[in-house]
Amino acid sequence: LLMAPVKDIANDLEINSLCHKILQNVSILTDGDRCSIFLVQDYGHGPKLLVSQVYDVNADSCVEEIKAKKEIIVPWGTGIVGHVAKYGETLNIPDAYADPRFNQEVDKQLGYHTRSILCMPIISTVEDNEKIIAVAQVINKSGVRSSHVFTEEDEKIFQKYLVFCGLGISNAQLFEQFQVEMKRNLVLLDLARVIFEEQSTLHDVVHKIMLNTQSLLQCERCSVLLVDPSSKSLFSQAFDLEAKDYIDEDGELRRKQSCGLSEVRFPINIGITGYVASTGETLNIPDAYADPRFDPSVDGGSDFKTKTILCMSIKNSKGEIIGVVQLLNKMDGKPFNQNDESLFEAFAIFCGMAIHNTSIYEECLRAMARQKIALDILSYHATATDVEGTSLMKEIVPSSKTFRLRELTFDDAALSDKETCLAVLRMFQDLRLITRFKIDYQVLCNWILSVKKNYRKVIYHNWRHAFNVTQTMFLMLKENSDFKCNFSDEEKLALLVGCLCHDLDHRGTNNNFQVKSASPLSQLYGTSVMEHHHFDHCIMILHSSGNEIFNKLLPDEYNTVINLLEHAILSTDLALYFSKRQEYFDLVKNSTFNWNAESNRSLIRSMIMTACDVSAICKPWPIQQRVAHLVAEEFFQQGDLEQKELNQTPIEMMDRAKKDKLPKMQVGFVDGICLPIYTHLAMHYTKFKSFLMACVNNKQHWMQLDAEYEARCAAKAKELEIVEESKKHPFNIKLRKTR
Repeated sequence: LLMAPVKDIANDLEINSLCHKILQNVSILTDGDRCSIFLVQDYGHGPKLLVSQVYDVNADSCVEEIKAKKEIIVPWGTGIVGHVAKYGETLNIPDAYADPRFNQEVDKQLGYHTRSILCMPIISTVEDNEKIIAVAQVINKSGVRSSHVFTEEDEKIFQKYLVFCGLGISNAQLFEQFQVEMKRNLVLLDLARVIFEEQSTLHDVVHKIMLNTQSLLQCERCSVLLVDPSSKSLFSQAFDLEAKDYIDEDGELRRKQSCGLSEVRFPINIGITGYVASTGETLNIPDAYADPRFDPSVDGGSDFKTKTILCMSIKNSKGEIIGVVQLLNKMDGKPFNQNDESLFEAFAIFCGMAIHNTSIYEECLRAMARQKIALDILSYHATATDVEGTSLMKEIVPSSKTFRLRELTFDDAALSDKETCLAVLRMFQDLRLITRFKIDYQVLCNWILSVKKNYRKVIYHNWRHAFNVTQTMFLMLKENSDFKCNFSDEEKLALLVGCLCHDLDHRGTNNNFQVKSASPLSQLYGTSVMEHHHFDHCIMILHSSGNEIFNKLLPDEYNTVINLLEHAILSTDLALYFSKRQEYFDLVKNSTFNWNAESNRSLIRSMIMTACDVSAICKPWPIQQRVAHLVAEEFFQQGDLEQKELNQTPIEMMDRAKKDKLPKMQVGFVDGICLPIYTHLAMHYTKFKSFLMACVNNKQHWMQLDAEYEARCAAKAKELEIVEESKKHPFNIKLRKTR
């Protein structure tokens, strides 16, 4: 009786097909109406589960029908099936509704009436160890002569047949594991190939790793976060890839979608990723929202909801944690299991190797870029000699009143280069920075001359521009009582030095040009290219022999001033100004600015750096007009380079062919950048009203010039119209003139 059913399942290694055949045969052997198999799933955390591989099978059903049904998950020890799995005993229940373990809600949902149940464990024997691997269940005994109750004979046949079924299911599961292992090895080999072939950029390597990870582990989202090597307590980069970005509804590759990359700065002790980065512990979380370490705000503002998480640390060859890789939500909706963990662990090892190798490769590229930049700088610049410094030191330094340093109408054109250096000395003296920080006077003279030498002779972003920006900062620090009282000595020192050094080694081209031309600077710095270079160049001079004006600072003071100096110089990037200014504007409008809050202090320092940088718009009209033409000419030279070297059409403000539109462009510059900052500074501090009034006055001058230009254009257009009309109707034009 059993030989035919056993032969039927003997050679089938596909788990769904095998279970379907088993249940069809069970239905025939026992005259059961519906049959189901629940496989035991052990995810390695929490209690085991029973998952329906196939269910509600009868003698006439087909595999395709069963695959379309949604799986049922039964908790361990719950209900009839859970009880059989937990205790390993057979249950033959003649009246299901009379058994308290039976869940009647299932019948209500399916519209089916369960009368009798025969439920039995499927056992696999491995090395004399018996293990329950599944539970088989038959519902409702059928047949004309049947009493609709399963008999002892049914139990015997069912039990004997399930012995063979246990062997078949074990073989099918082993085959499935073999296939997974083979696929895993192929993917790992492919990943190893990627590691040794693709070392162009860290972004490309991580992107390929994430694609392979999602392909194998079938998850909805993959993220990689890298620890900042300079500060082990922060994440510095985050990569994110979502399956829907590159896989269509049929599971096919839709397009080559790069993973999202963002530069981040947040502590590594926050959330799931932070916990893993801090402890090195692997987390397999079946329910994200039930875990107190999970931060629900990461799902805010998107339609993505985190359900399950598998998160593991990435280590380098020394065992140091260099990042975290995180998988979210398996495609099949189940939690991540032990197989996923072991495979993920192998991936994390390869990921660590890839990131480590590529980081070294990128560092080599950066070192080469630094070398090129250093050679370029050395070929052009030199620090001041002691002889030059001594010569400046012997000069008498006139008062700030003589130089008119505390006036907004100050004009550097009347000063020689030597006098500008003396004026800088006066600023340091009047702010009492020399005595406060015990700056050697000879060293200060050397440093000022070295900074001056390290400005290139470009049209606008040269020593004179830096000097004017510094004079404006000096004016603010001396005339604004709030700044005088609330800024610390370290802040005043950093702001003054930052202004003088904020455009060091400027090449007359902006950040965008550096990126488009793929200059060594753009390879060295990811964002705020020129500003980072200005800061690094400033530090290089400060470390040069005979120029160490900070060498008498205490260690804590030194670290504070360097951080403030970096912040000041980077703040001159207008992109950062645009990103920060609304926060400051809101503080001013709401009267909530607080000097005791470091974030507020940082904001005001950023804002006044920009206000000083563009302060030429607040000068008397003749000075403003002169400076504007210098800026425009430098921009036009960049536009010429873009056309000649990059074969690109420059934007309007850098297009020499549009130079007659300078007044209109200046009005746009004032409205977009200058007026907003001076308006809010004037709202915040009355001393800035003079800045605002001067800015508005210069805007009116530019508007007048623009109106005159538009009038000339209109008149010229009218003349051309008359000429064209005369060509078509010469008699009418002559008659009109006669009249």
